[in-house]
Amino acid sequence: MSRIGKLPIKLPKGVEISVSDDNVLTVKGPLGQLTQQVNPAITMNVEDGQLHFNRPSDSKEHKAMHGLYRALAANMVKGVSEGFKVVQEVIGVGYKVTANGQVMEMDLGYSHKIFFELAPEIKVETVTEKGKNPIITMTSIDKQVLGQAAAKIRSLRKPEPYKGKGIRFQGEVIRKKAGKAAAK
Repeated sequence: MSRIGKLPIKLPKGVEISVSDDNVLTVKGPLGQLTQQVNPAITMNVEDGQLHFNRPSDSKEHKAMHGLYRALAANMVKGVSEGFKVVQEVIGVGYKVTANGQVMEMDLGYSHKIFFELAPEIKVETVTEKGKNPIITMTSIDKQVLGQAAAKIRSLRKPEPYKGKGIRFQGEVIRKKAGKAAAK
């Protein structure tokens, strides 16, 4: 039995949910609107300011979809009411990051600059203080799009295990390896 799927989603003030006849879930809130196509086997209903998900049977497939769509809907509700935020640090001598609208220009130690275009629903801000590592802050109402963009940016220069240089999430711990032992 899906324990996640059984939990109702409480709707904060200002959030409206509608379900169309073809099982498209639409969530509207103060920060925007998101839609998600839900499998026809999963039924949804709103009662007393809470969204409930139901499945037709206890088959493995239905249990998996039950928890999946409940989690996606919970992320949509949180996104339109509070939003999501990802903070990344760029660590390395000479590494630079600047944001010009939806395009990020990055110097990451390669022979060329990298230009990365973000989805329109993502807002990006870069901070570079003298003597400190550049910081990338991205916010969005869509958790999936934000996570995908953050993972792609991190993959451009993954943190290496010897000095820790690269792009990492703020607070991420990189296990460092010992270097070569000195020759005797």
